[in-house]
Order: sequence, then structure tokens, then C-alpha cells
Amino acid sequence: MDGFHVTVRTSAFPLSGTYSSVWISLIGSLCESPPIKVEQHLLPGSASTVVIIPEEEVGILVLVKLRLEVQPGFPDLDWHCQDVLVRRTSEDSEMEVFPCNKWIRTADGNIALRNDKVCLKKEETLEVLTNHRERDLQYKQQLIKWGTFVEGGPHCIAMTSVADLGPNLSYIRKRPVTNVHYIKGFIERRTSWRSLQELGTVFLFSGSENMIANYVQAHWQEDAFFGYQCLNGCNPLCVRQIHSLPPNFSVTSEMLKSYLPEGSTLDQEMEKGCVYLLDYEVLDQLPANTINGKQTYLSAPLCLLHYNQHGELKPIAIQLQQVPGPQNPVFLPSDAPPDWLLAKMWVRNSDFQIHQLLSHFFRTHLLGEVCCTATLRQLPEIHPLYQLLMPHIRSTLQINIQARATLLAANGVFDKSVACGLKAIPQLFTRATQRLRYSSLCVPDDVKERGLDALPLCYYAQDALRVWDALHRFVVGWTHLYYCSDEDVQSDCELQNWIGEIFREGFLGLTHLGVPQSFQTAAEMCKFVTMVIFSCSALHSAVNFSQLDFNLCIPNTPATMSRPPSQNKGSVSEEDLLSFLPEVNSSCHVLSVLSLLSQPAIDYVPLCHYNEWYFHGGAMAKLVEDVQKELKIIAKDIADRNSQLELPYPYLSPDYIENSVTI
Repeated sequence: MDGFHVTVRTSAFPLSGTYSSVWISLIGSLCESPPIKVEQHLLPGSASTVVIIPEEEVGILVLVKLRLEVQPGFPDLDWHCQDVLVRRTSEDSEMEVFPCNKWIRTADGNIALRNDKVCLKKEETLEVLTNHRERDLQYKQQLIKWGTFVEGGPHCIAMTSVADLGPNLSYIRKRPVTNVHYIKGFIERRTSWRSLQELGTVFLFSGSENMIANYVQAHWQEDAFFGYQCLNGCNPLCVRQIHSLPPNFSVTSEMLKSYLPEGSTLDQEMEKGCVYLLDYEVLDQLPANTINGKQTYLSAPLCLLHYNQHGELKPIAIQLQQVPGPQNPVFLPSDAPPDWLLAKMWVRNSDFQIHQLLSHFFRTHLLGEVCCTATLRQLPEIHPLYQLLMPHIRSTLQINIQARATLLAANGVFDKSVACGLKAIPQLFTRATQRLRYSSLCVPDDVKERGLDALPLCYYAQDALRVWDALHRFVVGWTHLYYCSDEDVQSDCELQNWIGEIFREGFLGLTHLGVPQSFQTAAEMCKFVTMVIFSCSALHSAVNFSQLDFNLCIPNTPATMSRPPSQNKGSVSEEDLLSFLPEVNSSCHVLSVLSLLSQPAIDYVPLCHYNEWYFHGGAMAKLVEDVQKELKIIAKDIADRNSQLELPYPYLSPDYIENSVTI
């Protein structure tokens, strides 16, 4: 009797093999075959074939079961299985593929593999597969649980060690050597900077080869560059167009008359859409950190900006605290130069806190972790959304566990060198969660609401819209492969459980945020999925890979301020400005960390390039090919535009964007 010809393939990359043996059994619609041992060695790239002759008819083959067994006297090494190929007879030209593409450990026990046909739960035709699907999720929900990083903030995975993730959710990235040679020697110097010349010398050694950083160093004091950074710097997510002044901003049209077009008023400029605001209210009254045994300070400034007839966005008024009063003056460009420059430095200091903790960690890392955790708990690997999203979100678990254990922990950079330290961070995340709006996460809604969609100077908005649109078309095309109608979306219980868990655990069930609790239409699902992919790829690129460029010039984005905000004008001299900056060791501590975070991995995967097998066949491969072509056109257009700019904006070029959140 001819039996099933079963070929087990070990992945080809180094260290994927194992000394252990693998046992195989076949599960059919009628019965399960006894396990049989593969006698060949499981070397990297090897293919081992066995013949399984069942004792009785198995029926329709539905699952292949693998079990790894350690060999006596040999190390217990994990094994990376590529797939299992099955033919019903030696002469059968049809081969059924059971993909694996993951590490298997002896401790895992029995691992059941399905064939390569992606499907929704309602499309299952066999009870054994429905049961396998449900048991798989039940197992993962026991293994992967929700935890709390800060009360009132998005929940996170309940793991404190990368080892707890196991080999399939952890990874090793190849990173370039970070050059901190000229910075690390300052880590023990707990004094203020002596002069701007001293700062310039450090920059000369550590940043002179960085073209963008050189531009920042040369122009950071200029009003036009201050405004440019609000639109195209490492944090383009805060500035917004306004049509009326906040009631707590003590500024009048008369104050600003000389900074507006002749004959125009502030109300008229707001009506024309030329007035913008930075409001750091979320920082108000947060406890500032103590660094090197000395108190540092935070402000919560309001900054008014005007888009002028020369195409420049310039600051025209700054109030350093939220509550108006005689000890909280409004600083103006006509004030003494040290007063005005210091006011802008306070705004940049506030922007540093928001950029690092909210625009970067909260909006990309934490959002990705929430979606990844929910995906693992609520979507089986055979679900099409699992397969679409995991390449974009898998990395967030390891990165965030490491961040909570190092950067955001005691003795980490935020504890030792940043004004928003460990006492302020929980309050900041709680406030940010309450103030978040779903529309701010979705690029078309966000840039329109903030009045950036038609602003010629805002390259972030222009590029973000094009990348979002390309991703959205890709997601819509993917949706049409699996969901024929809105009813299909509504009836997908796994999908509904997924978005429901994200709403409860990530957005704490807060209905005022506008985040969907369920999907009623395919359009709603497409928008949300596009938002997740964009946030974990393009947005992360914009706020992460830009940060060293704009932070190498320490006065441009001071991580701390060593003296309190001025309560009156004329109280500081140019020489006094240095005394407000962070001390030498904390400045260089921040720069050394940013040097690490800002480097793309050597083995990075560009946006919408996929290593996973299921992106490389059939209709899915055509979708990937189409989106890659569109992104290539966008990248060329951005490169052509940047070649004409004095200061290029490369961060949303698809050539620059990694497929997922990285360190």
C-alpha cells in the first residue's frame, strides 16, 4: 500500500537546524495516523521525506502534527521549520503545503499546522478545523495577557522580559555601529556648559558630517526655522490652525500689529487661515525631574505663529504658562533678543517632551503594541488580517518590553536626563489618553483638521497624505480578496473581537475618543487597518529617524531646563542662556541614546516589502507589486523635490520608511 509522502523542510538560514528529532502524524477528517519519527538530521536548508501509511482511512487531510524530541546527550536546540509538503501517493502530482515558518521548541509539545489556504472562520467546512482554530486562540489567550504600564494609559503585554516572548516574537536586528566616541567622555561631567563655543566644538566632532544637523546648528535661532520645525521637524504633530484665540492666551491684536501684513488684524489673519498655534497644555503642572541632585523645570507654553506672504511660518507670541497673569508675560519678537530666544527655547523644550513620549512612544510604539497583543489573542494565524498586520506590528512587543526595562525605568535616560521623569510620565500618559482623538491618528482627517493639507511649506503633510493614500489603496484591495460585503465584515466574529479588545484595552473603552468599538462596514475596517500600518511604519519613520538631526544642536531642543521660566522681561542676558540648558552629562546621555535610536537597521525591510510566503503568490502578490510601484513613484517625486530644497525632508520617502516600528 502506497502511503502519504511527507517532506519536512528546515529553513535555510544559519542556526535553523537542530540535533533533536521530529515526530510527524497526520490528522484527517476521519482519524489521526500514529506518529512516525524522521530519521534524517534536521540541518539548515535540508528536506527530509518519510512515508506514512495510516492504519485506516484518514479522510480529508486537515492538519499535520509535529513534535520535537531532544536526543540524549545532545543540546536541546530550537528548530526553525519552513513547511511540510504532503503528497497522497508517490505518483501524485498534487502537493499540499502546510506552512510553518517559525521556531519550534521541545517544550512546545505538539504543533499542528494547517494548509496554506487563508480563510475566515465562517468559511471553515470541517468541525476539526473550527475546533483547532478556537483552541489555538484559547491557548494564546492564556499565554499572552494584558498588563498595565501606567494607570489610565493604554494597556500593554503582561511580560517584563524579552525571553518570555519566545523565539517567534523576538528578534535580533543588525544595527550599524553607533558613533558616540566624542560624546561618551562627557558622561561624568556634571557641570553646565561653559560657552556656546564649547557646545559648538562638541557638535563639530559629533555632528559635522550630518547635513541636516549642520543646517539646524546654523539656523536654530531664526524665527523662520523655528516655524519650519513645527511643520517638518521631528515632531510635526502639534501645530494647528486656529480661527479664535484660546481664552487663556493674553495676546491682543494691538500687540501683534507689527508682525502682521499692513492694514490687517489678528482676527482677519485668523479668518484667512494664516494663524497657527502650539499648545502644550498637557504638560501643565507636571512634576519636573531632579537631575544630578538639582531641580529642573517644565513649562506648558502657548505659541502663536503666523504664515506670512513670504511663505514662512513664524512665531509671533509666546506665553510660557497656561494661566495668564502679571508674572506670565507674553513674549514678542520685538523683545530683547535674549528674552525672545529663551522663550523659543522653552517651547522647544516642551516640544522635546511631547515628541519623545507622545508623538514617538505613545503614538507609534504603544499603539503598535496594543494592536499586536490583540492580534495574537483574537486572530488565528490563518486569518487574513493576522497575516497582513503582523509584519508591521510584531516588533513592537520586544522593543517596548526593552524600553520599559531600560529607557523608561529607574536609572534610564528619562530618569537621569529628561525633564519629564518617572514621576511625570504616568500623569502625561493618562492625560494623553484622555485627550487623544481617533481623527488625529488618521492622516487625511488630521492634516485637514490642523489646517496643514494645503500649506505649501508642510512637506510632512504632503508626503504623509501620499503614503497614506497608497497604503489605503493596498488595504482596500486586500479587503476585496476576503470580504465581499459589509455583512461579511459584520459577521466576522474574530475581527469584531479584535477591534473590541483594542477599543477596551488600548483606548480604555473611552467613547469620546471616537475609536471604533466594532466594524459595521468594510470602509471602517480599511481606514483603521491603514491607520495601524501607517502609524507603525511611516509615522514612526517621521518621528524617529529625524530626531538626531534636530537634536544634535542641544540649544535647539533642550531635554531639560535648569532654571525656572522667566516671570518678567529683561531679566536675562545672552550669557545667562547657557545656564538654562541641561548640564553636560545629561545632554550627552540624551544624545548617545538618540544616536542609537535614530539609526536604521542594516537589515531593515522597506515599506510594503515582505519576506512572508503568503505575500508572494496569487492576487496578493499583484497587490504588493502595485503598492511597491506606487511607493517607488512617491520616493522619486520626493527625491526630485528635495533636490530643489535648501533643507530636504526625506523622512517619509518610501525609501526611508521601515516596514515596522524599530528601536
